[in-house]
Amino acid sequence: MDVTITHTVRGSGGRYTANVADSDHRGYLDWEADGENVRIATHTLVPPPIGGKGIAAMLVEHLVADARRKGFKVEARCSYVAKKFDENPEWSDLRAG
Repeated sequence: MDVTITHTVRGSGGRYTANVADSDHRGYLDWEADGENVRIATHTLVPPPIGGKGIAAMLVEHLVADARRKGFKVEARCSYVAKKFDENPEWSDLRAG
């Protein structure tokens, strides 16, 4: 499966979008800024037609990679993002709060 993840900043937040080749459906992870160094992951959604293929995990991995590269922390208000942080203790240094 060919998936491209893009990141768009909107106002004081942003969205990671998963574009799946040969599909009109897209998954996304939304975040809001909390100061300069924290991004609050608020919502992750992958529609059923493209679900079950690891797309939500890819979105979280892109958020985490950006956190490492850009030096911010992630507050996981989205239950899926919180679950992924719990499953990946090596990300604990990036978890806010």
